[in-house]
Formats: sequence, C-alpha cells, structure tokens
Amino acid sequence: MRDLPEPKARRNMGPVAIYARVSSRKQDSASQEPDLKRWAASVPEGEQVTWHKDTFTGKSMDRPGWNRLWAAVEAGKVKTIVVWRLDRLGRTAKGLTAVFEELRSRKVNLVSLRDGLDLSTPAGRMMANVLASVAQYETEVRAERTLAGQAVAREKGVKFGRPTGPGKRLKVTAEQEGAIKRLKGEGESIVAIARTVGLSRPTVYAVLGSEGTPAV
Repeated sequence: MRDLPEPKARRNMGPVAIYARVSSRKQDSASQEPDLKRWAASVPEGEQVTWHKDTFTGKSMDRPGWNRLWAAVEAGKVKTIVVWRLDRLGRTAKGLTAVFEELRSRKVNLVSLRDGLDLSTPAGRMMANVLASVAQYETEVRAERTLAGQAVAREKGVKFGRPTGPGKRLKVTAEQEGAIKRLKGEGESIVAIARTVGLSRPTVYAVLGSEGTPAV
C-alpha cells in the first residue's frame, strides 16, 4: 500500500473530528493512527481537533464513539470528519449513504485518507457511494464464506451446537480448529467464531492459545 503524500496546511476546516474503529478487542487502531496523526498535524493551529474511537462491528452505526461524534455534529460542533478508510466508518451501503446525505444537509465534510475521498467535491460524492457499495459487498462475501465453511464442515460430519449435560465437553475436530484459526485471521470476534463453529468461548480461546487471549 502506497504512502500518503505529505499533507499540506489546511484552512477553514472548522472543528475537526477524527474517527477510528476496529471490530474486536484483539485488534487495535495502531495501523490507522500514523496517517490520521499526520493529517491532524496539518490542521491550522487554534482549530479544534477531537478523537473518537470504537471497538465495534461496522455492520451497525449504533456505536458509543460514533454516537458521541454524531451528537457533536448535531450540535454544530463538527465541520469535518476524518477517517482512515471508509470501511472504518461503516460496512453497510444503507448506513453509509444515510450518513453522507445527512452530512451534506448539515454542510459537514467527510475525508477518507486512504480512499482519497473528499465529500465536498462532486467526484468525492460519487466515489463515496461506490465505496459504500464495495464495503457492503465485502461484508456479504465474508458472511457467505462463513456459511460455506459451515456447509463443508457438516458434510464432513462436524456437528454444530453446544454439548448437553453437565460436565460434558465437545471434542474439537481438525475442521473446527481450522475454521477457528481462519475466522480469527479474518478479524472475526471470539463470540462470532464460537457461534459459527458451535463451541464455547473458552474452548475457542484454548484453541487459539495466546493469540486468543482477551485484551484488557
């Protein structure tokens, strides 16, 4: 991935809100922050810059950090929102396009650094809607891969669901172990992985070892 060009000093941005999001506690926003901090450094001195972060799925716009940011938008305290990439803002076309329309009506700009997107321009608005559709597509493809993996596992005799009876533990098959590691590599949460493979969260943590240790 190419580096971003050195940012130039900006004028008349108004109060700026920088937003970063990751999907699970095992992820962090460290990969997003260098570009965002470089961009923030180019904001003229004296203009307000606030940071908002979430550890939450991109399938929902109802997130604590985003809700605080949006309350500031509604109060007229934000004129520019900056994200690292548009999929950090959200992963559904419906949710994103609703945000775009609301921002335009409030004359609030949106900048996505890695996408080279600026909602204040006609080209930026067209690109925003295209990228929203792409984010939706990627989410649906991931869900389809998960369902396909379950179907293959069932064909091989893997039974999904919790064990019954006190003290009983379900044996982890090679297929389940492979699915756990694959889904973890794709950024799925422990809860989602456990639900997909039909095992308890402690069992999933045990399979992942230190890689699955909950962040504190």
